Amino acid sequence: MRKHTPISSIMTKTIIGLTLEDDLKRAEMLFNRHRIKHIPVVSDEAIIGMISYTDLMRISIPERIDGDNYSLNSVVPNNFTIEQVMQKDIVTVTPETSIKDVALILANKAFHSLPIVKDGCLLGIVTTRDLLNYFIREC
Repeated sequence: MRKHTPISSIMTKTIIGLTLEDDLKRAEMLFNRHRIKHIPVVSDEAIIGMISYTDLMRISIPERIDGDNYSLNSVVPNNFTIEQVMQKDIVTVTPETSIKDVALILANKAFHSLPIVKDGCLLGIVTTRDLLNYFIREC
C-alpha cells in the first residue's frame, strides 16, 4: 500500500446530487435507484450540505402490515425540505488529501462519506465502502 496515495485515485467522480429545489421523494428515488447512502446537496458546483439515507429514514414513517408488524418499506413525508433534513456542517477534503488521512477522518467522525472539493467546486465523493474496497485490493 502506498503511503501518500491521493484520495482522487479512488473517489467517485460521477456525482448524484440534489439541490434545495428538490424534494425528499426525489432523494428517496435517487437512494433507491443508484443504491447509494449519501447524496451531496449542491448550489451550482458548490456543496452546501449532505443528506444520508439514515437522515431520510429518521423522518420516515414505517408502513404497517398488520397488528404490530411493520414492513421494511417506509413512507417519506414531503412536509420537510431538503434544507431541513440535510447536514449543513460538513467536512470536506481536497483531491490531494491522502487516502490514509481520509481514513483517519472517517474513523474518528460519526459519518461515512466525505465530499472532495477544490477551489469551492465539488469534484467527487468518497465513502467508507470506497476505502474498504481499496484496502482489500491493496492487502
